[in-house]
Amino acid sequence: IMNALGLTQIGLIILCTTTISSLQCNHLHLQQRKLIENSLQLLDKMGEKFPQQCLKEKMSFRFPEQVLKPRQKETVKVVIEEIFQHIFYIFSKNLTLAAWDGTALEQFQNGLYQQIEQLEACVIKKQIHYFWSKEVNRLKLKKYFQKIDCFLKDKKHNLCSWEISRAEMRRCLQLIDKVIRKL
Repeated sequence: IMNALGLTQIGLIILCTTTISSLQCNHLHLQQRKLIENSLQLLDKMGEKFPQQCLKEKMSFRFPEQVLKPRQKETVKVVIEEIFQHIFYIFSKNLTLAAWDGTALEQFQNGLYQQIEQLEACVIKKQIHYFWSKEVNRLKLKKYFQKIDCFLKDKKHNLCSWEISRAEMRRCLQLIDKVIRKL
């Protein structure tokens, strides 16, 4: 009797966990919008206004907007997850010259990580990742973030290069927000 009761309890726990996570996935776009809104606020809080002396160094990275217009709705989540991973990668190295609010930066990084985790939990992986990995758009996205990474390296991660990158990430998050609102 004890074993049957124990198995029943375990079964109920698994059922509840699955139900909760599927409910979270059903409301993923709402969570994502809230997290993106928070990320945008943190980006603003991290630093001051865009420094005037950096205007002459401004660069156009040209975000490949077509990556956010895939044929399958489910692929959008995979694309967004990948974008968040790239942003997380960029904002997790050589930040010494950025002169940003450390707490806001840490909260921004944690928020990105949380978004990546949520997307990973909700995306139907195998087939979508297969198609996305073969996708030309994926290469365009990778190239876009490599441009930003190279720009930071070329400028030796100086204050202006970080401020320009921060402004670019803000634009990137705003584009994602626009897409999520349409989902």
